[in-house]
Amino acid sequence: MARSGTIKKREIQPDPIYNDKLLAKFINRVMRSGKKTIAEKQIYDSLEMIKEKTNQDPLLVFRQAVDNVKPQMEVRSRRVGGAAYQVPMSVRGERKESLAIRWIILSAQKKSNSEFHTFAEKLAAELIDAYNNQGGAIKKKEDTHRMAEANKAFAHFRW
Repeated sequence: MARSGTIKKREIQPDPIYNDKLLAKFINRVMRSGKKTIAEKQIYDSLEMIKEKTNQDPLLVFRQAVDNVKPQMEVRSRRVGGAAYQVPMSVRGERKESLAIRWIILSAQKKSNSEFHTFAEKLAAELIDAYNNQGGAIKKKEDTHRMAEANKAFAHFRW
Protein backbone atom coordinates (compact mmCIF):
# COMPACT_ATOMS: atom_id res chain seq x y z
CA MET A 1 0.00 0.00 0.00
CA ALA A 2 1.20 3.47 -0.83
CA ARG A 3 1.71 5.59 2.26
CA SER A 4 2.05 8.97 0.61
CA GLY A 5 -1.52 9.75 -0.49
CA THR A 6 -3.56 8.47 -3.37
CA ILE A 7 -2.09 7.45 -6.70
CA LYS A 8 -3.30 9.41 -9.72
CA LYS A 9 -4.86 7.34 -12.50
CA ARG A 10 -2.80 7.61 -15.66
CA GLU A 11 -4.68 9.17 -18.57
CA ILE A 12 -4.68 6.90 -21.62
CA GLN A 13 -4.36 8.32 -25.14
CA PRO A 14 -7.17 7.40 -27.57
CA ASP A 15 -6.32 5.12 -30.48
CA PRO A 16 -5.16 6.84 -33.70
CA ILE A 17 -7.86 5.67 -36.17
CA TYR A 18 -11.16 5.65 -34.25
CA ASN A 19 -10.06 8.16 -31.57
CA ASP A 20 -11.59 5.95 -28.84
CA LYS A 21 -10.14 5.40 -25.35
CA LEU A 22 -11.89 2.05 -24.77
CA LEU A 23 -10.39 0.72 -28.01
CA ALA A 24 -6.96 1.99 -26.90
CA LYS A 25 -7.32 0.07 -23.62
CA PHE A 26 -8.31 -3.01 -25.61
CA ILE A 27 -5.23 -2.65 -27.85
CA ASN A 28 -2.99 -2.34 -24.79
CA ARG A 29 -4.46 -5.57 -23.34
CA VAL A 30 -3.95 -7.47 -26.60
CA MET A 31 -0.37 -6.21 -26.93
CA ARG A 32 2.40 -8.69 -26.11
CA SER A 33 6.05 -7.87 -25.44
CA GLY A 34 5.47 -4.17 -26.19
CA LYS A 35 4.59 -4.79 -29.85
CA LYS A 36 1.77 -2.30 -30.11
CA THR A 37 1.72 -1.98 -33.91
CA ILE A 38 1.05 -5.72 -34.24
CA ALA A 39 -1.78 -5.52 -31.69
CA GLU A 40 -3.26 -2.50 -33.49
CA LYS A 41 -3.12 -4.32 -36.84
CA GLN A 42 -4.88 -7.38 -35.41
CA ILE A 43 -7.65 -5.31 -33.82
CA TYR A 44 -8.18 -3.07 -36.84
CA ASP A 45 -8.31 -6.18 -39.06
CA SER A 46 -10.93 -7.70 -36.76
CA LEU A 47 -12.96 -4.46 -36.86
CA GLU A 48 -12.84 -4.58 -40.68
CA MET A 49 -14.12 -8.18 -40.56
CA ILE A 50 -16.93 -7.09 -38.24
CA LYS A 51 -17.84 -4.34 -40.72
CA GLU A 52 -17.99 -6.87 -43.58
CA LYS A 53 -20.00 -9.47 -41.64
CA THR A 54 -22.54 -7.23 -39.87
CA ASN A 55 -22.76 -4.21 -42.22
CA GLN A 56 -22.75 -1.98 -39.13
CA ASP A 57 -20.35 0.52 -37.63
CA PRO A 58 -17.62 -1.72 -36.10
CA LEU A 59 -16.98 0.71 -33.21
CA LEU A 60 -20.64 0.53 -32.16
CA VAL A 61 -20.55 -3.27 -32.35
CA PHE A 62 -17.34 -3.28 -30.28
CA ARG A 63 -18.75 -0.93 -27.61
CA GLN A 64 -22.03 -2.88 -27.38
CA ALA A 65 -20.10 -6.16 -27.10
CA VAL A 66 -18.03 -4.82 -24.20
CA ASP A 67 -21.18 -3.45 -22.52
CA ASN A 68 -22.89 -6.85 -22.87
CA VAL A 69 -19.95 -8.61 -21.19
CA LYS A 70 -19.58 -6.19 -18.24
CA PRO A 71 -20.54 -8.00 -15.00
CA GLN A 72 -22.77 -6.40 -12.38
CA MET A 73 -21.87 -8.71 -9.47
CA GLU A 74 -18.89 -10.86 -8.51
CA VAL A 75 -17.85 -12.97 -5.53
CA ARG A 76 -14.83 -12.14 -3.37
CA SER A 77 -13.29 -14.29 -0.67
CA ARG A 78 -13.69 -13.08 2.90
CA ARG A 79 -12.24 -14.89 5.91
CA VAL A 80 -14.55 -14.89 8.91
CA GLY A 81 -13.71 -16.97 11.96
CA GLY A 82 -11.34 -19.35 10.21
CA ALA A 83 -13.69 -20.03 7.29
CA ALA A 84 -13.46 -18.42 3.85
CA TYR A 85 -16.80 -17.28 2.44
CA GLN A 86 -17.54 -16.26 -1.13
CA VAL A 87 -19.25 -12.91 -0.56
CA PRO A 88 -21.20 -11.38 -3.49
CA MET A 89 -20.37 -7.74 -4.18
CA SER A 90 -21.23 -5.26 -6.91
CA VAL A 91 -18.42 -4.47 -9.36
CA ARG A 92 -17.20 -0.88 -9.65
CA GLY A 93 -17.06 0.83 -13.07
CA GLU A 94 -13.39 0.55 -14.01
CA ARG A 95 -13.22 -3.07 -12.93
CA LYS A 96 -16.33 -3.91 -14.99
CA GLU A 97 -14.59 -2.60 -18.09
CA SER A 98 -11.33 -4.35 -17.25
CA LEU A 99 -13.02 -7.72 -16.65
CA ALA A 100 -15.05 -7.43 -19.85
CA ILE A 101 -11.94 -6.70 -21.94
CA ARG A 102 -10.01 -9.54 -20.28
CA TRP A 103 -12.82 -12.07 -20.79
CA ILE A 104 -13.31 -11.16 -24.46
CA ILE A 105 -9.59 -11.55 -25.19
CA LEU A 106 -9.30 -14.85 -23.28
CA SER A 107 -12.34 -16.39 -24.94
CA ALA A 108 -11.07 -15.25 -28.35
CA GLN A 109 -7.71 -16.90 -27.64
CA LYS A 110 -9.45 -20.16 -26.68
CA LYS A 111 -11.32 -20.46 -30.00
CA SER A 112 -10.25 -23.45 -32.08
CA ASN A 113 -7.52 -23.10 -34.71
CA SER A 114 -9.33 -25.42 -37.12
CA GLU A 115 -12.18 -22.96 -37.56
CA PHE A 116 -10.21 -19.68 -37.44
CA HIS A 117 -6.70 -19.07 -38.72
CA THR A 118 -5.65 -15.70 -37.28
CA PHE A 119 -6.25 -13.98 -33.95
CA ALA A 120 -8.06 -11.18 -35.82
CA GLU A 121 -10.63 -13.72 -37.09
CA LYS A 122 -11.07 -15.19 -33.60
CA LEU A 123 -11.47 -11.73 -32.07
CA ALA A 124 -13.99 -10.64 -34.71
CA ALA A 125 -16.04 -13.80 -34.10
CA GLU A 126 -15.93 -13.32 -30.32
CA LEU A 127 -16.93 -9.65 -30.56
CA ILE A 128 -19.86 -10.52 -32.84
CA ASP A 129 -20.88 -13.30 -30.42
CA ALA A 130 -20.67 -10.89 -27.46
CA TYR A 131 -22.70 -8.32 -29.44
CA ASN A 132 -25.39 -11.00 -29.88
CA ASN A 133 -25.18 -12.05 -26.18
CA GLN A 134 -23.51 -15.38 -26.98
CA GLY A 135 -20.02 -16.83 -26.80
CA GLY A 136 -17.41 -17.58 -24.17
CA ALA A 137 -17.19 -14.10 -22.63
CA ILE A 138 -20.96 -13.93 -22.05
CA LYS A 139 -20.84 -17.43 -20.54
CA LYS A 140 -18.11 -16.26 -18.14
CA LYS A 141 -20.25 -13.27 -17.12
CA GLU A 142 -23.29 -15.50 -16.54
CA ASP A 143 -21.19 -17.94 -14.47
CA THR A 144 -19.96 -15.03 -12.33
CA HIS A 145 -23.52 -13.81 -11.80
CA ARG A 146 -24.67 -17.35 -10.98
CA MET A 147 -21.93 -17.68 -8.34
CA ALA A 148 -22.98 -14.35 -6.80
CA GLU A 149 -26.62 -15.45 -6.77
CA ALA A 150 -25.77 -18.81 -5.19
CA ASN A 151 -23.80 -17.13 -2.40
CA LYS A 152 -26.38 -14.46 -1.65
CA ALA A 153 -26.75 -15.92 1.86
CA PHE A 154 -23.28 -14.57 2.74
CA ALA A 155 -24.05 -11.01 1.62
CA HIS A 156 -24.14 -9.85 5.24
CA PHE A 157 -20.34 -10.43 5.44
CA ARG A 158 -19.80 -7.52 3.05
CA TRP A 159 -17.18 -5.00 4.21
